Amino acid sequence: MNLRGRNKVNPNFNMSSMTDIVFLLLIFFMLTSTLVTVSAIDVLLPKAGGKTENNTSIAVSITKNSSFYIDKTKINSNNLELEILNRVGVDKKKTVIIRGDKDVPYKNVMKVIDIANKNKLKMILAVKGK
Repeated sequence: MNLRGRNKVNPNFNMSSMTDIVFLLLIFFMLTSTLVTVSAIDVLLPKAGGKTENNTSIAVSITKNSSFYIDKTKINSNNLELEILNRVGVDKKKTVIIRGDKDVPYKNVMKVIDIANKNKLKMILAVKGK
């Protein structure tokens, strides 16, 4: 008489289904990571709270008619770089805040950005909050 049971448990584990799931997750994450584009620009924006006056920044304002002002003083566009460097000083620890009117030609804003980049100055592009 045979007393052994007919239902034997197979001790081998089948990994094929687990491999399929991991493979599908890998494909999913690879495809979704290529669709994500980094369009954020690292820019320090001023907080829109109460008006604070500090000595660590100078404001360069550009009006609609392409007039340049440094801290409420009108500056000729030919002397702009010299005046910015005089106001910033030798240590170059001051930040240049670029305040351009919304209708200013792009080349005028780029002129100030170019001066700041050439002289390795920190700059902030001021925008109006919502």
